Amino acid sequence: MSSIPIDNIIKELDLDVVYEGKSLSIDIGTSDINRPGLQFAGFFDYFAQDRIQVIGKVEMTYLDSMDPVIREERLDCFFSSGIPCVVISRSMDVPQYLIDSAKKYGCPVLRSKKVTTSIIHRMIVYLDSELAPKITRHGVLVDVYGVGILLMGESGIGKSETALELIKRGHRLVADDAVEIKKVAENRLIGDSPDLIRHFMEIRGIGIIDIKAMYGVGAVINSKAIDIVIYLEFWDNNKEYDRLGLADEYTEILGVKLPKIVLPVRPGRNLAIIVEVAVRNWRLRHMGYNAAQELDNRLNSLIQANDDRKD
Repeated sequence: MSSIPIDNIIKELDLDVVYEGKSLSIDIGTSDINRPGLQFAGFFDYFAQDRIQVIGKVEMTYLDSMDPVIREERLDCFFSSGIPCVVISRSMDVPQYLIDSAKKYGCPVLRSKKVTTSIIHRMIVYLDSELAPKITRHGVLVDVYGVGILLMGESGIGKSETALELIKRGHRLVADDAVEIKKVAENRLIGDSPDLIRHFMEIRGIGIIDIKAMYGVGAVINSKAIDIVIYLEFWDNNKEYDRLGLADEYTEILGVKLPKIVLPVRPGRNLAIIVEVAVRNWRLRHMGYNAAQELDNRLNSLIQANDDRKD
């Protein structure tokens, strides 16, 4: 189960602290949220105690209307179940009986200014991001024509230099050297940079440069969905490279299948322009036009026409 610092939740969701609880972090295993109206009514079967509990106006009004003895019993069962925390919406006053029950089990009680549906939506988005499967890969992530390109390859192959040329041509850097990748949906990966090295790039022979300071805020972006993986490798004269583009290659990251393009590197090749062409070609394919397939169809039509004339 993932552990999220309380301070992070308070800061990201703009919450007030009513009672901080006994722990500096909250154990959360799901991004789902629970409204505990049924539990306050006494129904604890199938209680999702691993979720953050949000108390809205309806639940609070119901608690206030309950017999104090029954209310104390219900709250005791509620807080003793091991819930991560309780969030009160609408900046409602938190009654002392609720705080006392929370303190008994060290459960954090937080409060939001937003209405219940709004705070629930923000929590789900935040938790989806925080609890998403993550992996760090060596590479460079750039935004080229709105398409996320993950440049990979051996160290020293020229990934950073290719990205630098792309930046000079008006594209944007997301991450250099280390790319943190999150799986935020079934077929969607988001990449960003570790905070420590965000917007920095290493160029061999020069050292570390600050892309944001050197080229302006328009040359960087904090995160980007990954659409294509371009793998750079040293040119191998003994290897047969795809010259038509009819065969599609794919690679998997965190279970997500991504198009993969292998670019052989040798002196004289302008990799930045090739990357731009690869992106344009990928977008054309998404729009239903495949240049390689079109050429193949023309050749087949020509062969068929010649065969018909022979007959």
